[in-house]
Amino acid sequence: MARDYTLEISEISATLTSIEKVLDLPKLEAEAVELEAAAGVPNLWDDPEKAQAVTSKLSRVQATIARLKGLRRRVDDLPLLFELAADEPDGSALGDAEGELDSAKKAISELEVTTLLNGEYDARDALITIRSEAGGVEAADWAEMLMRMYLRYCERHEFKVDVLETSYAEEAGIKSTTFRVSAPYAYGTLSVEQGTHRLVRISPFDSQSRRHTSFAGVEIVPVVEQSDHIEIDEKEVRVDVYRSSGPGGQGVNTTDSAVRLTHVPTGIVVSCQNERSQIQNKATAMAVLQSKLLERRRQEEQAKINALKGDNSGSWGNQMRSYVLAPYQMVKDLRNNHETGNTSAVLNGEIDDFIEAGIRWRRSATQ
Repeated sequence: MARDYTLEISEISATLTSIEKVLDLPKLEAEAVELEAAAGVPNLWDDPEKAQAVTSKLSRVQATIARLKGLRRRVDDLPLLFELAADEPDGSALGDAEGELDSAKKAISELEVTTLLNGEYDARDALITIRSEAGGVEAADWAEMLMRMYLRYCERHEFKVDVLETSYAEEAGIKSTTFRVSAPYAYGTLSVEQGTHRLVRISPFDSQSRRHTSFAGVEIVPVVEQSDHIEIDEKEVRVDVYRSSGPGGQGVNTTDSAVRLTHVPTGIVVSCQNERSQIQNKATAMAVLQSKLLERRRQEEQAKINALKGDNSGSWGNQMRSYVLAPYQMVKDLRNNHETGNTSAVLNGEIDDFIEAGIRWRRSATQ
């Protein structure tokens, strides 16, 4: 059946128009002007935290504006592309025009999902922590595979990533890792990845090549900002310093510069080892602890609201995705049933469809 290019272009143009209205492009442009003025103040960096907040927000707003305008230009250029393609006898130009139409359609669909991210913290950067759970060395290896999956996803989208801490397991893989993802709507986008991820495969660590099941937990919290009121009593925080370690337990520096903080009242433990000094690591770890306490407070507030509404469903259940590599190939989201047989692509960071399905599912589940 022949494609109706005019209709397809009209439909994605209408979708983009509705996105422009929801995101309020004129308001974004006015906000960018204000933030540019604030970023140009000579003594801005006298207060580094405020300066960071201003420049980060400016970067996010500018990125959203550029994305909207770039997509509008692409959609407006599509009719001309098909008009020129009609004059080419060999059909190659038509193939190129179809490719651009499909690409623009996908980009608009991805941006449409952003309009569903209107939670209090959705626009913020994200802190991702991955921990190996049940499964021994298998689980440690699985945790490292998940870390690679998310880092590849961020790399493909050109998101800035700062690895704050990685605790390596003795035989293979990692016990845990924490990294910050800096991008517009990083938290809102990635928060649907939180939960337990299950792997089923023929174990490379089993001499009898038996099938093993292992688990790794993914925790995602929003990064704290200056406006957040998260006060931590230093007396309630135990500070441990230790030497950073790399794969196989090898030391990666000669001083006890890595810092582990334990918040005694809640039992939350965070670590940082990527900075050069103990003081820097402690400051970064304290910021991570604040983020985790902020998320804890948000969850407690949500639980109270759910109780008042009579919502006893709680979260979506801890186990959220299953990755089966043997005896067949399948990755399946256990909340919304989205699945694919292309396991290698998923493990290489191609998880956009799962994230989009998760965001749409979350919106429908909360309406």
